[in-house]
Amino acid sequence: MSVPQLSVILITFNEAHNLADCLTSLQGLADEIVIVDNGSRDGTLDIAAQFGARVVRTDDWPGFGPQKNRALDAATGEWVLSIDADERVTPELADEIRAVIAGNAAAAYEIPRLSWYCGRFMRHSGWYPDPVLRLFQRGRARFSDDLVHERLLPQDAVRRLQNHLLHYSFMNFSQVLEKVDRYSTASAQQMFARGRRATLLGAVVRGLWAFVRTYVLRRGFLDGPQGFALAVSNAQGTYYRYLKLWLLGRST
Repeated sequence: MSVPQLSVILITFNEAHNLADCLTSLQGLADEIVIVDNGSRDGTLDIAAQFGARVVRTDDWPGFGPQKNRALDAATGEWVLSIDADERVTPELADEIRAVIAGNAAAAYEIPRLSWYCGRFMRHSGWYPDPVLRLFQRGRARFSDDLVHERLLPQDAVRRLQNHLLHYSFMNFSQVLEKVDRYSTASAQQMFARGRRATLLGAVVRGLWAFVRTYVLRRGFLDGPQGFALAVSNAQGTYYRYLKLWLLGRST
């Protein structure tokens, strides 16, 4: 049996609303799709089966980095493309991926990402071009062990592709609020475990600075109303992260 040339890896939890569109965008590109699922109950597994994905089920949640390494360990392809269920590979990006794999010029590639925020693709606010390291030769990179905001750590020099990966990150503000709460909690726990501490005043100042950085310095005002809303949610996320870190410090 021949070794797959390209394995696409994903981690999922209740992603039925995203997964079909994601996997459809991979048709004709992926030789193997590996999904590590953390107990989905919404039809995610049925959709994965429809697309012929190989699913590894887990009961525990070790964090984003370790979970993605589980998916990486299950892949068998010579190359690996790591994506999230809310991302889409465009036909142009698929063609470029095929070309660089055939050319074998480098072992790892960043992909510019164009992200959707509550009604528009964001081209400022620090969200663009947002290069993410996602394509690499298997065995030449692994994910960090971070609970959240994990990074892919390559062994070799990295090049950048030209075509976009589309990221439908937030379709509505309920998703924004849910992620702000979930990620700020995980980030605070991660910082606390690493010995970081915070003050209430520091949380306020950092939140205000996050708004100024997003809306003014990173020209979020050019993204219209969504640019202002994103700056506010960035400020909230930063404030809550350090507020929760401060509260963790007070509880010990």
